[in-house]
Amino acid sequence: MTDKPLADRIALVTGASRGIGAATAAALADAGAHVILTGRTAGALEEVEDAIYARGGSATIAPVDFLEPDAVARLAVALGGRWDRLDIMVLNAAMLGTLGAVATIDPKELARVMTLNVSAQAALLAAFDPMLRRAPAGRVIGLTSKVAGSPRAYWGEYGASKAAFEVLVNCYGAEVANISRVRTAIIDPGATRTAMRAKAYPGEDLASVKPPEDVAARILQLLTDDFDTGHFERIERAIA
Repeated sequence: MTDKPLADRIALVTGASRGIGAATAAALADAGAHVILTGRTAGALEEVEDAIYARGGSATIAPVDFLEPDAVARLAVALGGRWDRLDIMVLNAAMLGTLGAVATIDPKELARVMTLNVSAQAALLAAFDPMLRRAPAGRVIGLTSKVAGSPRAYWGEYGASKAAFEVLVNCYGAEVANISRVRTAIIDPGATRTAMRAKAYPGEDLASVKPPEDVAARILQLLTDDFDTGHFERIERAIA
């Protein structure tokens, strides 16, 4: 293995302004990839970009709000005008919504959660499919949650969105597996020290759960060692 196993790769990481997204972007850049950072807040993305450059990596920020109807299309046009292919896409952007009983779900909030966690993800897969296929070995990794496959009281809104997301990624992977070199995988990061975790579990000692860098390390390892479509794993502990 070289010191830069992802040299010359182009990677897109959504939700890259903090948490798992930021840590993953940094890990991919450290491994030699040029990383495109997306998120809603330009200032936060610039901080991640600066940190990547300070460590000798390279990145490009692309501030975008996936709740806007034409956001994915605009992003695809912008990136397609600069790069011919996309080697790696990490679908990390998501929103938790409000935890509560199904009977109390606010339809307007549910629509927002489904737009970001499902509709925008489908749009990303569709918009970047041509660029992924042009890569020598296009790779898509989707970040999910345990509640997608193990329904839990009061998590219906978020769990339903992640279940739908998993189906989309897995179906896309199955559709392109025999006609391209694109491969897909689903990663459940498990309990991780993120802002979403803090919102879901107020009062929890975040020091008791693993940092985002552990998840990023596993994602990098997976991309370096490679995987086949249909791969799924939950990350329970630090990567040695």
